[in-house]
Amino acid sequence: MEDLWGVAVVLFQVWISVVLGLIMLPAMFGLSLGVTGVYIQILVQILEWATLRIQRGRKEQPSVPVPLPNGIIAREGGSMEEQMGELRRSRPGSPAGAGFALSDAFYFYKKGMESIVDDQVTQRFSSEELASWNLLTRTNLNFRYISLRLTVIWGLGVFVRYCLLFPLRITLAIIGLTWLVIGTSLVGFLPDSSAKNWLSELVHLMCWRICARGLSATVHYHNKENRPRKGGICVANHTTPIDVVILANDGCYAMVGQVHGGLMGVIQRSMSRSCPHVWFERSEMRDRHAVTSRLSAHVAAKNKLPILIFPEGTCVNNTSVMMFKKGSFEIGGTIYPVAIKYDPRFGDAFWNSAKYNMVSYLLRMMSSWAIVVNVWYLPPMTRQDGEDAAHFANRVKSAIAHQGGLLDLAWDGGLKRDKVKDWMKEEQQKNYSRMILGREPSPPPRDSEEE
Repeated sequence: MEDLWGVAVVLFQVWISVVLGLIMLPAMFGLSLGVTGVYIQILVQILEWATLRIQRGRKEQPSVPVPLPNGIIAREGGSMEEQMGELRRSRPGSPAGAGFALSDAFYFYKKGMESIVDDQVTQRFSSEELASWNLLTRTNLNFRYISLRLTVIWGLGVFVRYCLLFPLRITLAIIGLTWLVIGTSLVGFLPDSSAKNWLSELVHLMCWRICARGLSATVHYHNKENRPRKGGICVANHTTPIDVVILANDGCYAMVGQVHGGLMGVIQRSMSRSCPHVWFERSEMRDRHAVTSRLSAHVAAKNKLPILIFPEGTCVNNTSVMMFKKGSFEIGGTIYPVAIKYDPRFGDAFWNSAKYNMVSYLLRMMSSWAIVVNVWYLPPMTRQDGEDAAHFANRVKSAIAHQGGLLDLAWDGGLKRDKVKDWMKEEQQKNYSRMILGREPSPPPRDSEEE
């Protein structure tokens, strides 16, 4: 019994030495020993081999399923006026310009059926489809039974992910969050000074870098000269709560969000002691003016960290960017857009909050292969003369979508839970009325109650 206890102590010492010496300390100072890079390269080669083996298996075994493509509707591009004009020209006797044509009804029938069969909103809140299996059980179609070698590779992958990587990631996450709470609490006792601000930023950077290593995150940052600066507002597309860890791994931000209880509340309170984060009570979140006032006061202080905001207001599945709420763009100041795009081959980063709670989601991420993500810092943007907040938000959203290779959608992410707002329906009716009368369509107004 004593021999077993001695062996356990030695293994624990080796484990802690590896975690502290080879992972945690380099992460704290932003260094890398290259182990993760080698791991990703090996993983890419294995996944490529598995893809080729599956393709060969489809030829040998016709019963092997084929993944469905993204979407089952071939949608036509263009505005209502363009599509309806094409429809009229294809039917003799229909007016080519202004005026009512009975054939116009087919356009609305077509759009209605497309929305029923495969609407553009619902599919943004389900996991992104993969072109091939990535050797994760939850994304397979029984591909592991194609050949004995593929089965063995899959079994080894399960062992590596759950018996080696998962305990390591849990250990690093616990260390990172514990050090975040302790470090920020200790810094909070210091008097306000430049030294306190420097120590606070150092503690935040170290802790988020440890947490990023705990997720086996490989982040490629592009155009670092455009990184958000103090007194500005950083806006980014939103796929997962891990977005915060990814961005905070390369710079410090003032977080904005609702006050929580439990473990999240402990972390929020400790962070606020050392850095002026902006947390709101639930009652305050409903008061747009109170929120805008506090954020404007923060931005006005040019020595404070840039605010990090996700204007979509919900997580979208790494394929699209949905409507940005205009409240973030009414504050004033300089906007620093950031585009975030995850590589789905190594794991599904999207958080489907309707299906998984936070703990279940984090456990899924920690048992995935890795997190590989590209982050693009876009040039800073400001409101132009005569430009309202809604159009400015659309301009920033389009820039992020273009840079990240994402679809630029005008739909509100709030439709995930709410019904379509009346003004959206009325706007379609107004556009059709203008077309009948031969008038130019005007840009759609934004809801006055949007934040």
